[in-house]
Amino acid sequence: MALVGYARVSTSAQDLTHQIAVLTATGCRKIFAEKMTGTKKEGRQALDECLEYIR
Repeated sequence: MALVGYARVSTSAQDLTHQIAVLTATGCRKIFAEKMTGTKKEGRQALDECLEYIR
C-alpha cells in the first residue's frame, strides 16, 4: 500500500518545504499540499483532492 500525505500551512508567507520533506522521508508517494486556512473545510481544494484520491 502506498502512503499518501497532506501538507498545509495557513498563509502564503509560510513554507511547505519542511512538511513535504518529512512526508517524503516517511515514504509518501503522493503528496497534496496547499496554503489555506485550516479553520474551514470549504475552499481547501488539495484536501478534497486528497480525500477523493484515497477513496
